Amino acid sequence: MPTPLGTKIYEERRRQKLTLEQLADKTDSSKSYIWNLENGPAVRPSADKIAKIAAVLQVSVDYLLNNDKTEQASSDVDEVFFRRVGQLDDTKRAALDKFLRMMEEDD
Repeated sequence: MPTPLGTKIYEERRRQKLTLEQLADKTDSSKSYIWNLENGPAVRPSADKIAKIAAVLQVSVDYLLNNDKTEQASSDVDEVFFRRVGQLDDTKRAALDKFLRMMEEDD
């Protein structure tokens, strides 16, 4: 029976369209370790491992560790959005800025 942490990792991994192997590679883990996190009842990852997984999944550590099944708080969603924007190259950031300006003009 999966833990709440495992369920959240699984759901976020699927939402990001990542395979077990891709998440494992991006977090310096093995595929079996990620599978055990998602499906096992008692895997206890280190704080470093949780931080790596959260970063790859673009969620906060608090979200992963919170036992509630609630969605991320809006501040977490904002944090993820701004982190993603910060990772864009200059060309994509300029395109996003242009798009946002067009959206503002429609108001």
